[in-house]
Amino acid sequence: MDFFARFAEKRGWKVIDTGTHGLLESFPALRGASFDPARVAPEIARFYERTSEYDFDVWSEWSGLFRPLGGALSRIFSKRLQQLNVPLSPLDTKLGMVSRVVRLVDQDGRPAGAAWVREAVATRQTVYAGSYSHCEVPGFAGACVRVAFPLPNGYALVVMKPEAHPDGSFTIRSEGRGFGDPGFYFFVQSEPGHGWARYVASLKESIHVFADERGALRADHELRIWGARFLRLHYRMRRPAAE
Repeated sequence: MDFFARFAEKRGWKVIDTGTHGLLESFPALRGASFDPARVAPEIARFYERTSEYDFDVWSEWSGLFRPLGGALSRIFSKRLQQLNVPLSPLDTKLGMVSRVVRLVDQDGRPAGAAWVREAVATRQTVYAGSYSHCEVPGFAGACVRVAFPLPNGYALVVMKPEAHPDGSFTIRSEGRGFGDPGFYFFVQSEPGHGWARYVASLKESIHVFADERGALRADHELRIWGARFLRLHYRMRRPAAE
């Protein structure tokens, strides 16, 4: 969370860390030519607008051939940067996760996104630190979910298009063919205000949010490279006041 505080300070923004905050300021703002937010179950929309009210459980499932990739990520990024610390074993998250969401506002008091940090209770490691907002890209007719992950001298950017399903569930996907489409981008800064960006077409991500047979809110998170799934994360999201 310190990174986002420094990020906001450099721009003259404010971090609002009291009250209830969601990953998205407005779920209906995702409306577009191919997506109608009204088709998504109200509890899912509520989760995106009031994320800080929810507790999380998570389970990881690495594909066997790709498991060494998780170890490499841990060595390169996680220990040093407290980022991309994807659980290698379900036991890493056996005690659950601590989730914190804060709101970023610009100099004029307008919403500038949300910062979401998740920490595994068992390992005390930051699993995930990203900022969320809406965005539009030339390759998709409508708003997308924009997720940025701070990295040394730059950031990873994931642009995800929304989909509604007949059962009321919701999916966001980072799938496209090239620069300007939804998908994965990496930006490296060479000097303030300048740098280079690359679109990584081989890397794709999807998050499917749904209610199970008991009405509990869950999510299946898949990451693929060159068409092969290398990681699945399963989440259960609960509002303590609703139990």
